[in-house]
Amino acid sequence: MAEIISMPQLSDTMKEGTVIKWNKKIGDKVSEGDILAEIETDKAIQDFEIDVSGVLLFIGIPEGETARVNDVLAIIGNEGENISHIISKVQSKNQEIKKTNGKKNQKIFISPIAKKMAKKIGIPIEGIKGSGDYGRIIKRDIEFYEKSNLNNLKERENEKTVKIVHSSIRKKIAEHLTYSKFSAPHYYLFSEINVDKLIEFRKNLNNKLSSEEKISFNDIIIKAVAQSLRKHPDMNVSWDDEKVIMHSKIHIGVAVAIKDGLIVPVIKNADQKSLLDISKEMKDKALRSKSKKIQPEEIENSTFTVSNLGMYGIESFTSIINTPNTSILSVGSIVIRPIVKNYKIEIGNVMKITLSCDHRIIDGAKGSEYVYSLRNFLEDPITILF
Repeated sequence: MAEIISMPQLSDTMKEGTVIKWNKKIGDKVSEGDILAEIETDKAIQDFEIDVSGVLLFIGIPEGETARVNDVLAIIGNEGENISHIISKVQSKNQEIKKTNGKKNQKIFISPIAKKMAKKIGIPIEGIKGSGDYGRIIKRDIEFYEKSNLNNLKERENEKTVKIVHSSIRKKIAEHLTYSKFSAPHYYLFSEINVDKLIEFRKNLNNKLSSEEKISFNDIIIKAVAQSLRKHPDMNVSWDDEKVIMHSKIHIGVAVAIKDGLIVPVIKNADQKSLLDISKEMKDKALRSKSKKIQPEEIENSTFTVSNLGMYGIESFTSIINTPNTSILSVGSIVIRPIVKNYKIEIGNVMKITLSCDHRIIDGAKGSEYVYSLRNFLEDPITILF
């Protein structure tokens, strides 16, 4: 007996999914546990494993198309089974949805000669406003439309407009950041850090490691951020309309640029991990984030976020808080410039950081104390190991 396979909800926030690839084609035998398709959710691309066996009789969502959760994804049944009645119901339902959501078809009043002219020239009459009685489209409307289009033809010939449909991930990013920006009252704390010792610290570490194990500046920053949160647990919090949520674990989200925007894999219990462990985990998760193979549970439950644009030559910037976090650290590039040491001007290395805070729960003094501790860790990085 045929069974309808619906678009699954592969994450707690997923409302729709895009079929990236079908691993089976109509007529193929499928077994329980097979990966039927790859589906892009609002967070990542995931394999969809089926829990039935049979023959793939119908594909409801072609590759590259998007559908809502619970829409018909496929039909699986016995070989040669007649499913025309099921397909008919599916198509009827889809048409009813389109009719409900879309504009009702309205009759277009047009004279016979205008209709003939429009058909010959290839003009879509739906976009023409009629000047005849009761809005009827007449001959002069077609002539005016054609003339107006000819006047702009040369400009349009050299103009190429590409329209790209938003991916599920891009739409979720937009929704999440808009909510965060307009629900959490942001304020920003700026600080400039002398990183001469940080550079030397990293150099000494990497001299003892293989080329595959090299520690990045970002790895050290993640560790320093986590150690600072351990020192200031009142920064490791989330806002709730009724209460403050104090997190006992320190989970650091790290913004990673991907084709569709950014994704934030999480280094859990970062304060308890070594720099080498953080480095290995970050390399792995960043790689899988960019290929959209990271799992939803690996990008959830962060308590603080780090965003580093230093590798792009950006000296300083501000970030939107990654709710439900209440803070995010923006890290700029390391720049060589004159600095004052012991009342003398010397050449040194500096890095600017910006802490974005949710003023509903993080007051200025509290945020400033955190930045002070973080600066001390980064200016004397050996201390993060203790």
